[in-house]
Amino acid sequence: MKELLGSHLKDWLINQGIAESFAIIIQSAIAVVIVLILAWLSDVISRKVLISIITKLVRKTKTHWDDILLERKVFNKISHFAPAIIIYYSASLINPPSSGLAIEKATQIYMIILSLMLIDSFLSAANDIYKTFPVSKTRPIKGYIQIIKIFFYVMGCISIIGILINKAPTLVLGTMGAFAAVLILVFKDTILGFVASIQLSANKMVSIGDWISMPSKDADGTVIDISLNTVKVQNWDKTISTIPTYALVSESFNNWKGMEESGGRRIKRHLNIDVKSIHFLSDQEIEMAEKVKLITSYIQEKKEEIKKANPENEIPVNQKRITNIGTFRKYIEAYLENHPKIHNEMTFMVRQLQPSEKGLPIEIYVFSNDQEWANYEAIQADIFDHILAIVPEFNLRVFQNPTGDDFNRLIQ
Repeated sequence: MKELLGSHLKDWLINQGIAESFAIIIQSAIAVVIVLILAWLSDVISRKVLISIITKLVRKTKTHWDDILLERKVFNKISHFAPAIIIYYSASLINPPSSGLAIEKATQIYMIILSLMLIDSFLSAANDIYKTFPVSKTRPIKGYIQIIKIFFYVMGCISIIGILINKAPTLVLGTMGAFAAVLILVFKDTILGFVASIQLSANKMVSIGDWISMPSKDADGTVIDISLNTVKVQNWDKTISTIPTYALVSESFNNWKGMEESGGRRIKRHLNIDVKSIHFLSDQEIEMAEKVKLITSYIQEKKEEIKKANPENEIPVNQKRITNIGTFRKYIEAYLENHPKIHNEMTFMVRQLQPSEKGLPIEIYVFSNDQEWANYEAIQADIFDHILAIVPEFNLRVFQNPTGDDFNRLIQ
């Protein structure tokens, strides 16, 4: 083919009485037309025929990975090599030789760019295939995929530079050593992100689907993407927060995965009791408290305990007595123990905190067995609705700062 379109065609044109200079031009023009026709035919055959056949075969298979390769257009990019190869090997037919050499270089650069696009699509497809496995939720590889892509893109750029300046890629790479400091500055975030991605993955610090909160970045929601440079969090208000990957290693954040896996969600809240309302129960109050089903056994036990502990004719200050605050605290314990939404196998406390100018704090420290946010808030609100309403039944008062209405009542 080369001989036919090369010296033979030129000699035949000269024998027909055409000047050698014109014969060379005609020979080159004919060669270009024939090469372009062959390149076009190869492109049509590879794209229209072969890709159609491959697509039909992929659709018939039961495996999912080949569908992903098809969606990422991996096969389409492979088909583009056919016309490029024909043009590359036919460039020597073009006269003058310098033009043919320029076409060869252009074709080489085109094939390098095409190779980079093919590698990019293939690696993206590999990541998509990996996501179909359950392990991808705890160990994402997107960061590693991006590092591999960067490596190939850098190698591709070096190869293109080498072609343009007629130097071997190894020589180009050697001369770039002087720019190492500049490259480190340019790719600082990428390098930090790569190291952080390894640490996040190796230590299982965060995974896609985790609920994390990071106040310093105004992030509080579900992780939807982990890449080399950023971690995307969809907040509860549906906004998206983008956090640098290395920030999750260098700064503190809360991962609520442990809570979700535990089966319970903590309720930790207190109410302040007015200290002036705390007193010992009178006989009448004890009798009324004994009728409350949740603490009937507690009052009866206390009465027996007091009867045994207190000697006759002893002054009240030396006697053991029941307080309304202690009875109230015991009532809350019994109420929560019988609450269907409280997890009884996890930490369970109703305790007093340090008294302050705002009264005596009674803190509830328990776990709900429903972790869904809306349900959790409803459970918590329902518990405190009841507790706040029941406080007066124990002749106690909830402390709150005086309001204008309180002052108006005093004036009146």
